[in-house]
Amino acid sequence: MKKKFKCQYLLFISLAFLAFSCKQEEKKSDNKKKDLAQVKTYSNPLDVEFGDPYILNDGDGKFFMYGTGGGVKNGFATYSSNDLVNWEFEGQVYKGNDEDSWAIGSFWAPEVYKFNNKYYMFFSAQWRKNPSDELENFKIGVAVADQPTGPFKEVSDEPLFDPGYPVIDANVFQDDDGKFYLYYSRVAYKHPVETEISEWAREKGWFDEIEESWVYGIELKPDFSGVIGEPQLLLRPPKKMDEDNAEWESLSVTTREVNRRWTEGSFTFKHNGIYYMMYSANFYGGPNYAVGYATAPSPLGPYQKADHNPILAKNIEKGGNVTGTGHNSLVFSKDSTKIYAVYHGRTKSTGDERVVFIDRLRILENGKLQAEGPTTTDQPLPFLTNETE
Repeated sequence: MKKKFKCQYLLFISLAFLAFSCKQEEKKSDNKKKDLAQVKTYSNPLDVEFGDPYILNDGDGKFFMYGTGGGVKNGFATYSSNDLVNWEFEGQVYKGNDEDSWAIGSFWAPEVYKFNNKYYMFFSAQWRKNPSDELENFKIGVAVADQPTGPFKEVSDEPLFDPGYPVIDANVFQDDDGKFYLYYSRVAYKHPVETEISEWAREKGWFDEIEESWVYGIELKPDFSGVIGEPQLLLRPPKKMDEDNAEWESLSVTTREVNRRWTEGSFTFKHNGIYYMMYSANFYGGPNYAVGYATAPSPLGPYQKADHNPILAKNIEKGGNVTGTGHNSLVFSKDSTKIYAVYHGRTKSTGDERVVFIDRLRILENGKLQAEGPTTTDQPLPFLTNETE
């Protein structure tokens, strides 16, 4: 009897201790929630070292961020957040460069979309098939998973399609009629273009030729197994030096940084019947990387660039410390009344490391886009609910 009573007593003590521990953890959790609730501001950059950031709004206040790099090899990682400010590393979600993969290196710019309770990752990488040994042999692929944290598995042992030139920076848009469109950038590699800028650079003895990257669009098959029709050229750098946008889009050349002009990192969305395409120009590794946008009456154009570009650019000349702002994506509240631009940039303290920024984006009454950044001072928390600010 004494032994039985002793066992019952020990069991009672154990259960009581367990209950006490649980209450303490609940109390800590409640206190943490209260502390977070009391914090009404945040500041850039976020504590994420990524290039080409893309945020998936998975619903119910859960967000996942994907990007280039993130401390993993041969693939991509993700971070999760409940508030778009505090991010938790979730580990590697996709891995390539194995015997079953077409992709062997240069894993760049992943974007993840949720369709029919599946998660689809579109990404860029070097294609294993390279008979002419091209230095830049980039193609776009698709991988699928049952959850945003993966594991993502390639849907095919080949790229999505081969347009006959290297491509990067896939972005997918679904229109109101259900059709899908793929936007991508033809890289500048072996793509010299004759313009007034190239002639000017040659006359100065700076560069013999100027290579350019252009943005194209094409319809996607609904099962993401391929494309429909032929690619349509949508955006390219200005041909003449006195055109709108020519000055800022040519800075990589006019500052003698490199013999290329870029149009890349596109992101397309629709508002009030107008198609908006955001894009980045200039060298991604330099201070002049910046974001502009264009609008069109249909998903495949024709697109007209805004006359007040760029809308996101370095602020170093204005007393700030941010440079290289580019390759943005957008995250929308459920009711689409609030929009935030997520992008990478650099500061004096981060040096060459690309870090993530998030700032408010507004669509003005005249339809123009206004990005409220880059910021490094305290900003209101990016509420993405229907709450009033």
